[in-house]
Amino acid sequence: MKNKVSRATAFALLAAAFLLAGAPATIAQQGSNAAPVVSQPQIAPDAAVGTTEAARPLKPLAVPKELSPWTMFQSADWLVKSVMIGLAFASVLTWTIFIAKSIELHLARRRVVRDLADTVEARSLAEAQRLSSGRGVLSAFLNAAMREARQSAGISSDQGIRERAASSFAEVTRAEARRIRFGMGMLATIGSTSPFVGLFGTVWGIMNSFIGISKAQTTNLAVVAPGIAEALLATAIGLVAAIPAVIIYNHFSRVTKTYLEIVSRASGTAGRLLSRDLDRAHGGGTLSRAAE
Repeated sequence: MKNKVSRATAFALLAAAFLLAGAPATIAQQGSNAAPVVSQPQIAPDAAVGTTEAARPLKPLAVPKELSPWTMFQSADWLVKSVMIGLAFASVLTWTIFIAKSIELHLARRRVVRDLADTVEARSLAEAQRLSSGRGVLSAFLNAAMREARQSAGISSDQGIRERAASSFAEVTRAEARRIRFGMGMLATIGSTSPFVGLFGTVWGIMNSFIGISKAQTTNLAVVAPGIAEALLATAIGLVAAIPAVIIYNHFSRVTKTYLEIVSRASGTAGRLLSRDLDRAHGGGTLSRAAE
């Protein structure tokens, strides 16, 4: 009985040992058949974003070109170029008129003042005509008075002679005013229209810039800036042409007014000399003799 129990106990122990020895192999086999679990490292959000941005290709930025006035002029549209050339010509014309009119006014004013100083002691038209230079506006007044005196010889109406002479003096004054003001209308035109012409070029250039923006599909300042700078250059040239024209026009207006006052003095001098000759003719001489 004891032997049977011992054998049964031994058999149970062997079975338990066998089971214990086969369990790890079974577990290992089951583990090998299952999908391996790989532990993934935790990535910080900032690192993930940086990796994505680094992997994304960067768009090349356009390098801005040199924005010198000459480069902007060369790169501008043909219409904007035409506006710039026209405004530059207007500026040159303004300074040409300024130099020419300054010399003309200076010489005319000096001639009239000198003739007035030379004829201040003259007692008759003939004497004043001999003392004058023969080229200034005073000489024109004296010639008009002498001509009226010759044509009115034998007419006893002194008032009529004076009125006709005054009419001749007024014509000489108006002719001198037209001559001395020649070119000032051009200055007024340049001064008033140049800013608007430059603005027209600017509007056209900015419109082309917006068209370029729509074609390039970008609002990068490096792409937009050159076109806008070219457009604004037209306005700058317009102001460069307009501001000196307005200043020079105002200057010539004052100088011309002063000169015409001197011309009025010359007209009064010729009228007084004619009146003296008329009085002498009634006092014992003849008008025709005074006009010789």
